[in-house]
Amino acid sequence: MSSFAQIPQITLSNKLFKPEKENMESTKSHQNVVVMRHGDRADNFEPMWVSSAARPWDPHLVNDGLIRAFSAGRKLRTQLGFPIHRVFVSPFLRCIQTASEVVYALCAVDEDPNAMSSKDVISIDASRVKVSVEYGLCEMMNRHAIKLDIAPKDGDFGFNIAEAEALLPAETVDKSVKRVYEEMPQWEETVSDTRSRYERIIKALADKYPSENLLLVSHGEAVGVAVSAFMKEDVSVTEVMYCAYTKLRRPILFENGSFTAGEFEILSSPAPSGVSYIPTTSTDK
Repeated sequence: MSSFAQIPQITLSNKLFKPEKENMESTKSHQNVVVMRHGDRADNFEPMWVSSAARPWDPHLVNDGLIRAFSAGRKLRTQLGFPIHRVFVSPFLRCIQTASEVVYALCAVDEDPNAMSSKDVISIDASRVKVSVEYGLCEMMNRHAIKLDIAPKDGDFGFNIAEAEALLPAETVDKSVKRVYEEMPQWEETVSDTRSRYERIIKALADKYPSENLLLVSHGEAVGVAVSAFMKEDVSVTEVMYCAYTKLRRPILFENGSFTAGEFEILSSPAPSGVSYIPTTSTDK
C-alpha cells in the first residue's frame, strides 16, 4: 500500500572508501546515500486506532510493517554492494521503528535466514552502524500529510528525542551528532518548502559525512524528492511503497584536508525499489 501524499506531482560501497590516489595529497572516491520510506503505518490498517490514540498524528507500525522493515534491512545488507555507515531518521514513531528494524538486520552477528524481525536477532555488532534522529527528515508538516482533525491544536507535536533514541538498538545511537535542523519545521509549511527541505537535508547530511555511506529513513515525499530532484530526466513520482528506497551516488575528491563533491545521480542498476515514476512532458510543466 502506498498512501503517497495526494498533492501535485513532483516535477522535478560499504567499503569505507577505497580511494583512487591522484597524488600524495588528494584522493578520489564515491559517497552513497539511500533514502527510504517507513513501513506499514497503523492508521491505514486499523481505522479505529485514531479515535483512541493519545498521539493520532504519530502512528506506530503494524506487525507487517515491522517485518517489511526488517526484510528491507536484510536486502540492503546483502544487495546494496556497499555498506551503510550511518543512519539518520525522522522523529515520527513509524520511522523510528523502521530504522530500528533495519539496523537490527544490518548489524545482526549471526544471520538467521529464517529471522522475520528484530525479535529473532540474538545479538548485534553495534559498531557497524551509528544512528541519529534528524528533524529535517520529518513528515510534510501540513494538512496534505496530517489531517487537520488529528493534528495538535497548538501546533506542538511533542517529540521527545530521548524517548525516540531509547527505541533504537542499544549502543548504535550517536548522541554526539549535532542535528542539522535543531527543531521541527513550522506547521503548515508549503508543499514546495517541504520538497526544498528534503533536498537540502539530503545534501547537508551528505556534506557533513562525506566519507561515509548514509541511510536516511523518512517519508514517502522524501523518497519522491530523492528521485525527482536527482534524476537526469524530468520525471513525476506517482507512487512510493512502504519501505521503498532509492540510491544516490556522487563523486568526492578529498584534498588537503577538505573535499569537493560532484552532483548526485541515481544508481540505475537496480532501479529505485518500490518507486513508480513517469517522464514529464513539456505539457506537464
